[in-house]
Amino acid sequence: MRHRLSRRRLGLKPAHERMFKRNLLTSLLLYEAVRTTKNRAQAVAPMVDHIIAMAKRTAPYNAIRAINRVVTDKNASRKIMEVYIRRFAAVPSGFTRMTPVGSRQGDNAKLVDLSLVEGIAVEEAPAKTKEKKAAKKSSPAIKA
Repeated sequence: MRHRLSRRRLGLKPAHERMFKRNLLTSLLLYEAVRTTKNRAQAVAPMVDHIIAMAKRTAPYNAIRAINRVVTDKNASRKIMEVYIRRFAAVPSGFTRMTPVGSRQGDNAKLVDLSLVEGIAVEEAPAKTKEKKAAKKSSPAIKA
């Protein structure tokens, strides 16, 4: 029975399962979309949400150290800090989307496309420039 078990098991040994999740997380962050089984996607999606939310709310140097403990590629942490923080600045949570794509042919496992949602990129406002309005000069009237 599965009463009060909060963790999703993938049928792997604990160390292998940890590395599997880290590798899948890193691939998702680098390529922004991954095709995998439904159970694997449901196990990794909360990790992605947690990492991006943590990177948004903490100081950059602390966030980089925490991200590097989880991801297996330094380019993934760089992409979080440079791209995803701006992209998801207005979005509080829910950074992933699971789209069902059918079943795998060999074992009929349900496949999904796990992808990052398209957040609204908040661009920095350009510096306001004061425009001087050209004063209209009337032509001088000729008096005769």
